[in-house]
Amino acid sequence: MAPPEGGSAEAPRDFAAELEESAGRLTEAERYLGLDRLTARRAGLESEAARPDLWDDSDQAVAITSELGRVTADLEQLTALRTELNDANALQELVEEARGEGAPDAPLEKELVETVDGLRSRLSTLELQSLFSGEYDERDAVVEVHAGAGGTDAQDWTEMMLRMYQRWAERRGFSVELDEATEGQEAGLLSATFIVRGRFAYGLLATERGVHRLVRMSPFDSQHRRQTSFASMDVTPFLEDVSNEVEIDEKDLRIDTYRSSGAGGQHVNKTDSAVRLTHLPTGLVVSCQNERSQHQNKAKAMQILGAKLADRARNERKAEMNALSGDRADNAWGNQIRSYVMAPYQQVKDLRTLHETGNIVAVLDGDLDAFMEAELRRQRGSAEG
Repeated sequence: MAPPEGGSAEAPRDFAAELEESAGRLTEAERYLGLDRLTARRAGLESEAARPDLWDDSDQAVAITSELGRVTADLEQLTALRTELNDANALQELVEEARGEGAPDAPLEKELVETVDGLRSRLSTLELQSLFSGEYDERDAVVEVHAGAGGTDAQDWTEMMLRMYQRWAERRGFSVELDEATEGQEAGLLSATFIVRGRFAYGLLATERGVHRLVRMSPFDSQHRRQTSFASMDVTPFLEDVSNEVEIDEKDLRIDTYRSSGAGGQHVNKTDSAVRLTHLPTGLVVSCQNERSQHQNKAKAMQILGAKLADRARNERKAEMNALSGDRADNAWGNQIRSYVMAPYQQVKDLRTLHETGNIVAVLDGDLDAFMEAELRRQRGSAEG
């Protein structure tokens, strides 16, 4: 039947070509993820996990069983995708046979569409994982946001960024521990520190490190003029125990206690339980206020300080000083990695990858995956180039 006047018939999908493309993507992902290496590693870990004395050293046992779980999950994901690809190819042949006999099978074609679309979506998720290559990419992350130039607007922007990353973590099923939040003079936050727990939290959030610029009509300006403000985001891989990498001498610490305040939620203790640690040799400062006691806050602050010192030590051992920590730029004009424009138009644009979107509301609500993936691909392209 001819298409309606003024219209055109939609071209049928070339499922054979789509499946061929998916096969190539899967093979490439298997190469990046190291299918053979993962298979060999699982065999070795299974052997270690079967040792009768495994739990004599509980720390080592946890490390072995945790790695075995991750490796097994990766292999099962690859195996499932290969099986799904084979099933899709078989289904595509059945659809073609039915078409060739002049008796298209609508339910079968619908199943093929769902199978191919689902396969492509899962391959996209797998490809994102294949972009991680750093030693600590799979780890949890310590994240800090700090207000920069822009006065009260910048402090409000810092609080908006905290919410943005909290919402992003929730979308991915990660957990967030808010450890410190320092209120701004009039509104917003001067700074906040939080831990994001989830596989690849550090690898993903490391792409966000840098200065973020917001342009909007200021809600704090009586004349409602357009205001540009800045806030920075920094991230460190969080390891539960870094005693094998750094040793913290309490004689090198200045320990201050103060009353908790800010966006800590109902569990913030209003006594002088918050703790601020200053590591005198390096000048690193860590605060924690969201635990229930001064002792707990100090313990968590020591963990975060240890992670920061270990990160610093690793960077010093590397020829490329910015491999983990990235460039430290002024939290102001000319140094931003991304601009968020709310007026006179709406746009979020990453200045490294040129990835952009007009849906700023979704981005501020945590829709950051496309920006993160674009930066991961840029980094891998730079490394290969």
